[in-house]
Amino acid sequence: MQSIPYLSGQFLLAMPGIGDPRFERSVVAMCAHDPAGALGLCLHLPMDDISVPELMRQLEIDPGDTPEIPVMMGGPVEPQRGFVLHTPDWAGQDTRHVSGRWALTGTRDVLEAIARGRGPRRWMAALGYAGWGEGQLEEELAHNGWFTTPATIDLLWETPPAERWKRGYAIAGVDVSLLSGEAGRA
Repeated sequence: MQSIPYLSGQFLLAMPGIGDPRFERSVVAMCAHDPAGALGLCLHLPMDDISVPELMRQLEIDPGDTPEIPVMMGGPVEPQRGFVLHTPDWAGQDTRHVSGRWALTGTRDVLEAIARGRGPRRWMAALGYAGWGEGQLEEELAHNGWFTTPATIDLLWETPPAERWKRGYAIAGVDVSLLSGEAGRA
């Protein structure tokens, strides 16, 4: 199999017909990728049934003036586990800085800081993550399941979740109306 560069700090955009309905029109912020596997957060699907302040209340954190925004469905792996993807201007107990573009924290200290108005400048909360074992992501890339694109601040923080997939392709110069989920033969 052809070697690929590690994708931490980039976006994965699901190709049409990826074959897994959990990832249809998915945009994944890659947070870790090395020989052992990969981890990212899906950024395209807000959860209908839980907001960030409600999540804080469930964790017995007073949300204070935390905005009433939905928690994202971060991926199908460990859907009860929470993460906050945020700007790298804040760090806590287990914060992982990703290529100078963003940071990922999976401990409650980030939610406590956000509730007190002392957290990162920009952030989004997610439950679950997208994970790949050794060689699994490379295999999916080789079979054209994913399209990689450099991360942009606009796509991450300015684009509404429902528009991220299409906008991610547009930033890369790809018209999604020309993509097909069908394989062809020459």
